[in-house]
Amino acid sequence: MSKSPTTIGSLLHAFSIIDIVAQSDLPLKFTEIQELSGISKSNLYKYLNTLSQMDLLYRDKQGQYSLGYKFLEYGNSAMKNNDFITMLTPYFKEISNLTNLTTALAVWVNDTPVITNIWNTNYGLNIGAQIGTKLPLLSAAGKMFAAYAKNDEIRNWVEIEKMNYPTLSDEDFQQELTQIRQSHSAFAKEPLVKHVSSWSLPILNYRKELIATIVIIGFTEEIPKDASSELVQQVIEISKEMSRIYGYKEHQQE
Repeated sequence: MSKSPTTIGSLLHAFSIIDIVAQSDLPLKFTEIQELSGISKSNLYKYLNTLSQMDLLYRDKQGQYSLGYKFLEYGNSAMKNNDFITMLTPYFKEISNLTNLTTALAVWVNDTPVITNIWNTNYGLNIGAQIGTKLPLLSAAGKMFAAYAKNDEIRNWVEIEKMNYPTLSDEDFQQELTQIRQSHSAFAKEPLVKHVSSWSLPILNYRKELIATIVIIGFTEEIPKDASSELVQQVIEISKEMSRIYGYKEHQQE
């Protein structure tokens, strides 16, 4: 790491640690960060403790580190001011106008899917969620995250969530997840509030990894039952356009 008289070395080290954690597909152990950063154990302990106290890093029960909640706040501010939401909002509005239903954005935050934005078309509808709501496994967004689970954190969440559904058939659920990946859509009947159902579509990146989900919410009778309907197919095409912003190419190999 190059330094100059106009830079602060400790800040460079701190952000190098954040970069190492951010670039990892899985939470990292102390020893892994130490090996990758080359920072002495005593100094690294101080950096990790400080960054965790500031919520810039999140230390789980196994002592592994991932990005912390603070980056969601920073990300929301950045999204409002610039990239993510600015780019996606026209698509969400298009979906809302096309379906005449409420749309929301759900992302993975540390240990669960969370709603971060809502576009309401029906303000009299109680959708059973608000910004910051953690979503259960059998919600449309929860199923989508389960379908695209590619790391231990999400897989562990799935297994823990399954305990809340003692009658859930694992075989049937795995078949549903396969169908979700094939159809690019997930459906959930009244997961949070009676008479209110939802369906979800993925926003994928160039690796075909799930970076967020589109959630469409309305009265149960207004929500399509499967991916074969013309409306669902139209929204799937919009979701693929959103994914292409992040390098997604439908024809590339899984």
